[in-house]
Amino acid sequence: MLRITELKLPIDHPEEDLRPALLRRLGIDSDELLDFTLFKRSYDARKKSSELCFIYTIDFTVRDEAALLRTFADDRHLGVAPDVSYKTVGHAPAGLSERPIVVGFGPCGIFAGLLLAQMGFKPIILERGTEVRQRTKDTWGLWRKNVLNPESNVQFGEGGAGTFSDGKLYSQIKDPKFHGRKVLHEFVKAGAPEEILYVSKPHIGTFRLTGVVENMRHQIEALGGEVRFQQRVTDVLIDNGQLQGVVLDNGEQIDSRHVILALGHSARDTFRMLHGRGVYMEAKPFSVGFRIEHPQSLIDRARLGKYAGHPKLGAADYKLVHHAKNGRSVYSFCMCPGGTVVAATSELHRVVTNGMSQYSRNERNANSGIVVGITPEDYPGGPLAGIELQERLESLAYVLGGSNYEAPAQLVGDFIAGKASSALGSVEPSYKPGVKLVDLADALPAYAIEAIREALPAFDKQIKGFAQHDAILTGIETRTSSPLRMTRDETLQSLNVKGLFPAGEGAGYAGGILSAGVDGIRVAEALARDMLGIAG
Repeated sequence: MLRITELKLPIDHPEEDLRPALLRRLGIDSDELLDFTLFKRSYDARKKSSELCFIYTIDFTVRDEAALLRTFADDRHLGVAPDVSYKTVGHAPAGLSERPIVVGFGPCGIFAGLLLAQMGFKPIILERGTEVRQRTKDTWGLWRKNVLNPESNVQFGEGGAGTFSDGKLYSQIKDPKFHGRKVLHEFVKAGAPEEILYVSKPHIGTFRLTGVVENMRHQIEALGGEVRFQQRVTDVLIDNGQLQGVVLDNGEQIDSRHVILALGHSARDTFRMLHGRGVYMEAKPFSVGFRIEHPQSLIDRARLGKYAGHPKLGAADYKLVHHAKNGRSVYSFCMCPGGTVVAATSELHRVVTNGMSQYSRNERNANSGIVVGITPEDYPGGPLAGIELQERLESLAYVLGGSNYEAPAQLVGDFIAGKASSALGSVEPSYKPGVKLVDLADALPAYAIEAIREALPAFDKQIKGFAQHDAILTGIETRTSSPLRMTRDETLQSLNVKGLFPAGEGAGYAGGILSAGVDGIRVAEALARDMLGIAG
């Protein structure tokens, strides 16, 4: 199979034009083209003066590949397509008595469990939260009734934190084995739209994700795996550096010498338990900040110009970074076009925000985290010090918001000017249960406030209107990534506990649905190799 890149067509071209355009580009007759597959479609809107076009990457087969390669020997846009098909590392032998355990059923745990099930290992998957339908009801309980269920919410439950997000499926991780393609194909197999296989920034959206993760659970169960909900791991059994099993909150002990820890970054009680048991971990950088909201139409005009609102382009996004004078980096995080800001706490009397979009991305506002990078030097005190900082900030946000799960908020213009807001402007905040207007200068450390105040006018130079007075900042965003890393060796096991495989966001090895899914695949393969005695 061959691949051609940089095939450009006008935004409004009919779908049937793709084959003739490919034939023209290759200079061959129709009967010579045997088949073709759309691998990627993107567009570049950076040059506002030029006409916008789609840019295609296409995989195809022809009757005489060698002749075509000779013809295009000097064309860097045509060559042999890489093999992106997934190849399993092995299969469990018949009668294998030990069953591996996966703790957590977010994206990492789902793909770890699915891969183990596909290889015949019949994993036991333990999820502290509820199945996705019940979890959705519990989450709406906080958003609409100010009632939090600490074990079933945006952070905990089937599908993990990514279920209540934009469902973004792109990442900048290195992926030499194309595990990301395996993730996308499994999502499509489970009911996700097929376009996620080729659009440049694929997403599924929250309500579609619920059905997708449910279908993936059914696949795991059909292959002999077991998914148990409301099963919180409260202890790990370790004997002379070898994992022996786990203990659940109901007292049940499950024996296994192979456990994948696919914890989310909010499983703070579990991190504390693991630290108490001596599992090696270390503090790592993360970020804190606010959510910012603008009218989506403003972002569309700034990014797409005359093409704003084009049905084939949808809601525009952005990615921004500013290096402040105080040495801090401020950047946009988890940008959600046409979405909403959501209550994302998992703990009583704390406030945390996140962003979410549906598949349609047709809500009135765009939102993004505007966050500041911080390092363990900012929170000395050992591996759990970052968690303790998060908890202090989230508790303060709860008080600033009125101690009822409303979030503290401020107009951007007032924030830059350093004065509390007294009334909303033209931008209506989307956060539920609601917001309380305050002075957000009290919500974060002074160095973070200083850096964000400097960054917002700088971002306005890239997106006109970004620092408009009526835009809304809602606090706070603290769970951008895990504040610690459970370091692992070259076999992807814990440095000091054999048989324990830390994985995904909570372990500090992923940041988003796609990278978490890829890490779940990698760790499942490593566990399988260990059980089968195969070298890595």
